[in-house]
Amino acid sequence: MDVTRSAATAPSRRSPAARPHRLAPLLVAALILTGFSMRTAVTSVGAVLDDLQRALHMGSVAAGVITTLPVICFAVLGGATPRLAHHAGPHRLLTGALTLMTAGLVLRPLASSPALFAVLSVAALSGGAIANVLMPSLVKRHFPDRIGPMTAVYTTALAVGTTSGAGLTVPISDAAGTWRAGLGAWAVFSAAAALPWLAVLRGDRPEPGSARGLSAVAMRSSPTAWALMLCFGFQSLQAYVAFGWFAKFLHAHGISTATAGWMVALYSALSIPVSMIAPSVPQRRTHATLAALIACYLAAYLGLATAPVGGAWAWMVLAGIGSGTFPMVLSWVGMRSRSAETTAALSAFVQSAGYLIAGSGPLLFGVLYSATGSWAAPLAMLFAALVITAVAGWVASRDVFVDDQLAR
Repeated sequence: MDVTRSAATAPSRRSPAARPHRLAPLLVAALILTGFSMRTAVTSVGAVLDDLQRALHMGSVAAGVITTLPVICFAVLGGATPRLAHHAGPHRLLTGALTLMTAGLVLRPLASSPALFAVLSVAALSGGAIANVLMPSLVKRHFPDRIGPMTAVYTTALAVGTTSGAGLTVPISDAAGTWRAGLGAWAVFSAAAALPWLAVLRGDRPEPGSARGLSAVAMRSSPTAWALMLCFGFQSLQAYVAFGWFAKFLHAHGISTATAGWMVALYSALSIPVSMIAPSVPQRRTHATLAALIACYLAAYLGLATAPVGGAWAWMVLAGIGSGTFPMVLSWVGMRSRSAETTAALSAFVQSAGYLIAGSGPLLFGVLYSATGSWAAPLAMLFAALVITAVAGWVASRDVFVDDQLAR
């Protein structure tokens, strides 16, 4: 049975905004533009971090705070999003967050101190933090019969935006003659992302009969919610480790810094085609697809452990394919809930806790490497994270509804 059809036939009443209407093309554009903007505030900073530190006389501790801010914002703002969305309306909240994000992106390159840059970074990150939680619920609200394909639309755009922020910020900076222009340029896209949502603000209200102000905390009594959170968290942990440590790992084994950087870039770029396909897999093939993605990760880690140089390109390709578990679990958030408000609360639970798990990954990986002087223990951590991802994903992919578990 197709998951999107199962979710669509679940008994739920739709708000006026959820009915099929002539605004569907505009809503697709909104998903694409918002998805593209969700990570540009994060990856653009890493690309010019050295210039930023020199210009603001920023020490390593302050730089560490700046690079940790995304995880903190995603967790804190994500956890508060369902209640805020219920009172303000999800479309109004997202439009406001994208507007605040635009202001933050424009102003933070003008900051004259690390403290001011950090404050403005919180504003710049607000759009991505709130969109993380609201996008699954907005897909559920507007496209209840096409959750998988529409999740693929925005997660693919997210992957493109993530890669663009990392890869194009420096060329933009070079062309403009300053790193500040490279950071601020991404405000154009977040401003554009806010515009299509204006068309649906008028019908912005909670679904009839939906739980009033359902919070992320309420999800703790659902086994499926826990499975989704663990799958999301430990998959993202592996991605954070890959971005933060794989280049250093490969360089430590004799691969040049430039080549190692291109290998990690390939890993990141593969998330684009994978995001197009993974969320659209029908229910009858979900377990087989999950097993295939986990197998790709497993082969990549085994390769890194036994032949890190000879097969490095292949290991990056396999790990990149394995990262398809990320868009899959995001599509399950909408498929495992009956209403858009439940989806928002579930999304907040999954992502606020999940990003805290993910953010600890690079730190723990580094601690293990420093403590042992060997790559064996850090790689063992990745194997353990993969096992948790696989088991939790198997549970989360079952065709059940969180609403029913909460009712019991």
